Amino acid sequence: MGGYRRGGQLGPAVPIAPGARVDRFEVFFDLVFVFSFFIITRATAANISGKQLLHAGLVFAVLWWCWVVHSLVATRVRLGEGYVPVLMVIAMAALFAFALGLPQAFSDPKGSAAGPMLVAISYVVVRGIHWILYQHVVRDSPQERRQLRRFAPELAVSIVLLLAAALIPPQIGDPDQAATVRDSLWIAVVVVQYATGFIVGTWGWGVTSAEHWTERYDLILIIALGESVISTGVGGNLLGKPVTWPAVAAAALGIVITAALWWAHFDFIGPAARIALHSAEGGPRVAMARDAYAYLYLPMIAGVILFSIGNEQILHKITDPAGGIAEKIEGLGVPMFFGGLICYFAVNMLFQLRTLHTVSWTRVGVILVLTVALPIAQHLPALGALTLAAVICVGLVAVEVLVMSSSRRALRAAVFQERTSHEAHEAAWRARWHNVDETDEPPRRDPLG
Repeated sequence: MGGYRRGGQLGPAVPIAPGARVDRFEVFFDLVFVFSFFIITRATAANISGKQLLHAGLVFAVLWWCWVVHSLVATRVRLGEGYVPVLMVIAMAALFAFALGLPQAFSDPKGSAAGPMLVAISYVVVRGIHWILYQHVVRDSPQERRQLRRFAPELAVSIVLLLAAALIPPQIGDPDQAATVRDSLWIAVVVVQYATGFIVGTWGWGVTSAEHWTERYDLILIIALGESVISTGVGGNLLGKPVTWPAVAAAALGIVITAALWWAHFDFIGPAARIALHSAEGGPRVAMARDAYAYLYLPMIAGVILFSIGNEQILHKITDPAGGIAEKIEGLGVPMFFGGLICYFAVNMLFQLRTLHTVSWTRVGVILVLTVALPIAQHLPALGALTLAAVICVGLVAVEVLVMSSSRRALRAAVFQERTSHEAHEAAWRARWHNVDETDEPPRRDPLG
């Protein structure tokens, strides 16, 4: 962007500086994604089936692509400065409408098209704002403008496909055929979006601040983990009922497992990956940012959502007066619960491989143990299945604390030195604003004189 641009009374758009952290407005914007995750979880948990899971995966993939584009814009301009927040508030409203329409996006094709049209139109508004803003901030960079134009076909095709998914199925007489056409169009949207990221490549792009990029994605992962906590209370039917010890124990086990998921990424892998992205430059940095963060975070968060839905089903059974802790879980609750954990750890292992070029035997081991434990958990009472998963996840944390103690200490020492050096540099820079020469100060008058 090359500096500050005039933006009228609201002020200019402010470029991202190397080493910049996440803007507070970005966190505020992500509140809409909290709601979107919640809507996807609620809609899926209400009627779990293979088709419902497919639909949830499709809407989540499209929603995630919007977030990736949003994070890409945030690598070039501060979203909370100048006139930019005005555009972002409009995008927030459109994204909120997008989330509201998600439960009806795959409703009866012969019914009202209001929900699918709301999703399509909201998508157009969100992507349009991102496109206009990015086009504006790179207008002085011919290389980035050319790269942006290479994404124009993806934007146009995805918009056309979503509008077609809203308008064509109601015109088809056979409901099954109409549903197949609609699902096929959504699948085409996802394929076009994510294939474009690889086809266009990394030429012309840049990640100005590795700190901003990694922190941005780490925060959205924390938001997803937080949504699983919310779902534990709301979807698990824990509110509005008398408190029972089994319900308290089940909720506590769910929190422990969620904390173990947090630990598995943020104790060592996440901070080490941040340093790896800092060390990379040019095309390799962009490729790592795309592969490890923009792409691999999608199935990682999907694993959290699957775990959350399965956890709801188990908790609902425990709190159901007709069920109880001794009753086994029927249906897809336990497979989704353990499958979500397996998905999370497997993708996190791929993330480690892509960023650090290593694979921990502890991660391979926990995936194998969870896979073996799945059929066992299906024959256990509800609270027993939760306890088994909690023991495995906490066991992973305990083992890694012991066997990776030296690596963890070395990482923390490096991070501490980095932070100390950074703080000293910032303090020296800011001191320039306070070093006012005494000769420049107005003379002081003696109050007794």
